[in-house]
Amino acid sequence: MEHDDHGLSSASVPSFDTVPEDSASSSVQGDVSIEKEKAKRAKKNVKKPRGRKKKPKVLKCADDLMAELPFSGTEVWKELEFTTSERLKKKRKIGESAENEEDADKKKKKKESNRPNYFVSIPITNPEIRAGVEEVQAAVIQRDPRLSRALIPTGSLHITLLVTHLASQDQVDSAACALDHSRQSVSELLEGGELVLPFCGVTSFKNEVVFVRIAEGEHITKLTQIAEAVRRTFVERGIAVTDEKAFKPHLTFMKLSRAPKLRSQGIKKLDPELYAEFSQQQFGDESVSRIDLCSMLKKKSPDGYFHREKTITFGQLSPLCAAAMGMNDFQSS
Repeated sequence: MEHDDHGLSSASVPSFDTVPEDSASSSVQGDVSIEKEKAKRAKKNVKKPRGRKKKPKVLKCADDLMAELPFSGTEVWKELEFTTSERLKKKRKIGESAENEEDADKKKKKKESNRPNYFVSIPITNPEIRAGVEEVQAAVIQRDPRLSRALIPTGSLHITLLVTHLASQDQVDSAACALDHSRQSVSELLEGGELVLPFCGVTSFKNEVVFVRIAEGEHITKLTQIAEAVRRTFVERGIAVTDEKAFKPHLTFMKLSRAPKLRSQGIKKLDPELYAEFSQQQFGDESVSRIDLCSMLKKKSPDGYFHREKTITFGQLSPLCAAAMGMNDFQSS
């Protein structure tokens, strides 16, 4: 009996085979190596994208980044001194405008430094011509009193032969010598005769400068030759002549540039109707007997004419001309 029980017990208990440790370890390592090999193959088989390389995404500008912030709709960013592209543009514009202003100032100073400050002229001394001009000026003022500031005093009436810029007293002295040197050329052109200029009619340049015309005739040719002779003498002596326009002798008595504020009052042109009735009026004759080098900036003479640095005379002086010059001027001429 005991023997049978023992045999039944042995049969009912299962038996397990034991796996050696070395064998299990090698099996795990083999699995790992297989996985690594598969990973390598998979990496090799990855296809590279064909075509152009994609450009990297451009970073958003400051404005876009600011829009994503929670306080983008407030003024907080200003307090934090964030600089947006718009503000940068404004800064650049401010910087550029400052540079432009500096350049403009330099150009303005240069222009002012070369601005004419002396001129050579023939004065109008005939009282009849002066009275005729005063009559026209009175009619203009009666129609528009604002234009009184645009009128030229009759004591300053003249015909300009040339304008120049003299920066120093030495240059003024050189110009005076040049005018004196031109006396001989002018005398030769006059041939001992007299140059008489008849004034007739009123017209304008672009309705901005109103003047009395010189009637057509040989006297204009002679006057032009005199102006060219004086100009040539100045240039030969190294004195720059700043007016390059063709010589057009005229007697100016009104111009808008004398009163810049008139433009702000709507007066940009001078209406020809203001002086239409004088378009054919006879103003009288001027006998040329004197040429002056005058300053535009120095105080005028007691007679109302410009300050004279040098005067040359020829022919017979009119009584008014001689009185205006005075004895000292006459001797120095």
